[in-house]
Amino acid sequence: MPRIDPPPRPARRRAAPALGPGKLPPRLLGRLLHWRGAPDRRVLVGPSCGIDAAVVAIGSHRLILKSDPVTFTARRVGWYAVQVNANDVAVMGGRPRWFQPTILVPPGTRAAVVLAIAREIHAACRALGVAVTGGHTEVTDAVTRPVVAGDMQGLVVAPRIITAAGARPGDRLLLTKAAGIEGTAVLAQELPPALVRAALRFRQNPGISVVPEALIAGRLGCSAMHDPTEGGVRAGIHEIAFASGVRIAVDLDRIPVRAETAAICRHFGVDPLGLIGSGALLVAVPARRVAPLRRAWARRGIEGHLIGSVEAGRGVRATRSGRRAVFPWRVRDEIVVALERSPGKGVPTVSLPKSAAAKGSEIPLTIE
Repeated sequence: MPRIDPPPRPARRRAAPALGPGKLPPRLLGRLLHWRGAPDRRVLVGPSCGIDAAVVAIGSHRLILKSDPVTFTARRVGWYAVQVNANDVAVMGGRPRWFQPTILVPPGTRAAVVLAIAREIHAACRALGVAVTGGHTEVTDAVTRPVVAGDMQGLVVAPRIITAAGARPGDRLLLTKAAGIEGTAVLAQELPPALVRAALRFRQNPGISVVPEALIAGRLGCSAMHDPTEGGVRAGIHEIAFASGVRIAVDLDRIPVRAETAAICRHFGVDPLGLIGSGALLVAVPARRVAPLRRAWARRGIEGHLIGSVEAGRGVRATRSGRRAVFPWRVRDEIVVALERSPGKGVPTVSLPKSAAAKGSEIPLTIE
């Protein structure tokens, strides 16, 4: 009797790895973004990887729609929610106008905490000329600390809609202020305030709002803008390259990192270029417009740094000290790594020489 071999066993499917904190992996995000609901011709800019907000045509107006939560900190969470959402409206060439927060707090939260969040939202919106038009509040055991998810709308005021997908070969890449501004302020809150006052001041100086410089860049004809939030400047550069279908050549030595940021990142063992970076703005601009744009920023006290250029190709080509450097697109923000490490690291000591107190970014902050 002939031998009959058993049927082959079906190949075992490899279980997909569990998701970690931070952004979704780009491939998974791409799959998710295929599901867009009903088609609507009025949607001029819809969901896409690396694009900061949506744009919808309402008659002769162009309405920008943005939603973003704040999850990395519970301190000043209302203020942060307004800033990060306003930034993403501004980088599309718009002026933020209307804000609706969803405030979630765990059971046992005191009423004073909820009122403080609402006051922060009110003050931040007034400073930006934004009206609070509604929202939602809820006490839920789905969260362990206060979370604010913001919904910001604004109108396009630039000559055209600007996205992260507009960079073209020949453009220059500029960065305002420095890397890791928001992450520096957040991580400083995990330490005793008396020890890290200089870093805590990053919320106001240089600040995490990019609305002023984004409005100027939009008016002067930039090609693309992007707000480097989660993943920091590193992710922001990769996202512009991906969205625009170009290669970006970046000189890592030209990316400014303030002394306070460098010291805190050394303490936690993280890379400042991958640290959540609200407060900085990445701008691709035609070469002939670099000088006028930097002059316009300087008149408003905003630093603009030339860090790279846009080329034909794909991806990011990074150099350091004139040599090729590894500069991968990482999904996980360095702040997640730092917050995971912070409980076991102890409380650092910080020395701030009084003679340096007036020098701003030149303060030699030392963490031991």
